[in-house]
Amino acid sequence: MTVYFIGAGPGDPELLTLKAQRLIRACPVCLYAGSLVPEQVVAEAPEGARVLDTASMTLDETHAEIVAAHGQGQDVARVHSGDPSLYGAIAEQIRRLKADGIDYQVVPGVPAYAAAAAALGQELTIPEVAQSIILTRVSMKSTSMPPNETLENFARTGATLAIHLGIRNLREIERVLTPHYGADCPVVVAYRVGWPDQMFVKGTISDIQPKIRAAKITRTALILVGPALREVQDFRDSALYDPAMPHVLRPKARA
Repeated sequence: MTVYFIGAGPGDPELLTLKAQRLIRACPVCLYAGSLVPEQVVAEAPEGARVLDTASMTLDETHAEIVAAHGQGQDVARVHSGDPSLYGAIAEQIRRLKADGIDYQVVPGVPAYAAAAAALGQELTIPEVAQSIILTRVSMKSTSMPPNETLENFARTGATLAIHLGIRNLREIERVLTPHYGADCPVVVAYRVGWPDQMFVKGTISDIQPKIRAAKITRTALILVGPALREVQDFRDSALYDPAMPHVLRPKARA
């Protein structure tokens, strides 16, 4: 018996990996986070499978379901949104599985920032503009952040920021980021990426807040910030394909 922590991606059932789809079709027990994972993602669970939306359940209750399945020798598809390694709350589940001697595997999924960039037709690492992406979140009512992992510390890098769980804290985000990025730095708020009602609101650090109020977005949104989001063409080409730059697969420079 194995528990499979499955990354379902941001919402589009077609962004499931083949492995994820195969496991959902095979497992007689399927536990999915219904607030973030559409029912279509688990619709192909086998006939007669025990399919439960865990959005209103506690950790104790979901673990009890897994223990019961273990007693029956039934594999469990534990379906999470995005990629389970990022804000998937799987660490505490894995701790309990290890304590009970229950096997598990993690199946990666498409993270929201990658799906958002794809939908925007946007690269997030532009040569000599931004070569790093920082995935972070704000605390608010959720678990507190480690003391050195502050938005201000990250802002000092000038990297592309992908801020989770921050849509209700835009005023503070504006205050912290403006000195480092400038008021006119581009911002994209990606709402329910991969769902039929997905929405992208574009603006700057200084004007994104009223735009989000007008759009009535209050949750399930990712905030992208950084100069790489500017719609400009005056950046240098990557050295990867530069004929004057030899590398191991192209050992000789070309004129």
